[in-house]
Amino acid sequence: MPTMDDILQQVGEFGWFQKKAFLTLCPLSAALAPVYVGIVFLGFTPDHHCRNPGVAELSQRCGWSPAEELNYTVPGLGAVGEAFPHQCRRYQVDWNQSALGCVDPLASLATNRSHLPLGPCEHGWVYDTPDSSIVTEFNMVCADAWKLDLFQACVNLGFFLGSLAMGYIADRFGRKLCLLGTVLVNAIAGVLMALAPNYVSMLLFRLLQGLVSKGSWMAGYTLITEFVGLGYRRTVGILYQMNFTMGLVVLAGLAYAIPHWRWLQLAVSLPTFLFLLYYWCVPESPRWLLSQKRNTQAIKIMEHIAQKNGRLPPDDLKVLSLEEDVTEKLSPSFADLFRTPGLRTHTFILMYLWFSGSVVYQGLIIYTGATSGNLYLDFFYSALVEFPAAFIILVTIDRVGRRYPLAVSNLVAGVACTIMIFIPHDLHWLNVIVACVGRMGITIVVQMICLVNAELYPTFIRNLGVMVCSSLCDVGGIITPFLVFRLMAVWQALPLTLFGVLGVAAGGMTLLLPETKGVALPETIEDAENLRRKGKPKENTIYLEIQTSEHPRT
Repeated sequence: MPTMDDILQQVGEFGWFQKKAFLTLCPLSAALAPVYVGIVFLGFTPDHHCRNPGVAELSQRCGWSPAEELNYTVPGLGAVGEAFPHQCRRYQVDWNQSALGCVDPLASLATNRSHLPLGPCEHGWVYDTPDSSIVTEFNMVCADAWKLDLFQACVNLGFFLGSLAMGYIADRFGRKLCLLGTVLVNAIAGVLMALAPNYVSMLLFRLLQGLVSKGSWMAGYTLITEFVGLGYRRTVGILYQMNFTMGLVVLAGLAYAIPHWRWLQLAVSLPTFLFLLYYWCVPESPRWLLSQKRNTQAIKIMEHIAQKNGRLPPDDLKVLSLEEDVTEKLSPSFADLFRTPGLRTHTFILMYLWFSGSVVYQGLIIYTGATSGNLYLDFFYSALVEFPAAFIILVTIDRVGRRYPLAVSNLVAGVACTIMIFIPHDLHWLNVIVACVGRMGITIVVQMICLVNAELYPTFIRNLGVMVCSSLCDVGGIITPFLVFRLMAVWQALPLTLFGVLGVAAGGMTLLLPETKGVALPETIEDAENLRRKGKPKENTIYLEIQTSEHPRT
């Protein structure tokens, strides 16, 4: 009785149908970028200072330039590590009093400005930019700066919760229905967020986007990898992820052209309604149909694939079936992930690698956006380096292996972050180059970790192992904005110190994992324990037909 892979070899593993489906579904991957890292542009924080009643009138009467107005009326920089810097304090002075002169007006009140009392901003802020962001519109600065952290954390919380729910929906009701449903909800939530009248409603719509956006990404990933033959799945999966990078590049251009956050949000949300056309363009996965005993529909789709690829349907297509693995009849449990010393070691290391990869990857993006000299160019350059990262994976994964490229990439990311600490601020070009090197390293990590994760577990707990370990990715994403922004409030380079430690530690821990290149996938717990021994040549290529809470890039 032929299996799906047997039939695909006869009707075409990557023919015209698969190529068309791949190009059709790739925009889904790009569309996730504005949701995942849109905070860089939607939530940029310009320089700002307290709004003082009377200052504008005094400045106009005296003919001050903007620089003179700031020098005369805004407190200077505070001490390093001060909880409330000059952007959050104001002189407690009545600027409407007639005794104030035009040349150093505060000299008549105190010989030394440091003796003047300071107070919190009571009348809002003045932002040094004509553009708008959620920060400038909702005044998410100073004592309310944590609201920006929460905004990004809600996206990752949505990823975490949505991955579990969307995975069930895709397995229960089909990949196509999951795809169309999540696309519709994501598009509506994106538009509503652009129209949100207040912070709370904006937060709820962003959380809703997080709940469904990764589900649509994963549904597209699963569909395209289930359409192609065994030999093409890994390459197609990596190229699908590469389109996320294309989304980053396009996002930088859109943000530069549309500097107002509500219009930018509409610009990235409205086109996603076009994904509803997949109802007519993309068929259901024949693998899923077979798993649901809907063989007639699966056979009809395979006949369509054969026709589009210019092949004749094989004679044994009518008896098509899924290849069943007896090990799947075992009942997996969470305890199995820690049952033996080897599995315990693998589980704890993989959890850490998922966590550290998420924190460093997302953290570098947020940090670069918060400290960049040119927000748009720096984001664009750092996005471009993700293309060679994918190429490096394709070249090295079957030639060099998994363990050493993964370890070296972690070390490169950690060392690059550490070097950035010591680069002077006036050498911004050097800082951008080193940041790009670190970004390339951590991109390789987040793309490789899913494959390594799956190859270290026996078949009956493989899906569970990837789901549990990768959940730490979204946990890392939830806390990353708080880590980056709050640590920067203490010392600007402090997040880089954390990233450096996480990356170097991850590189060292990776070396404790066994190499899985050329080794058959473990079928039992005993096989998994024996992975450190030289295994027989790999008999099958790993492909994950799973819905996990993994990073969108994996």
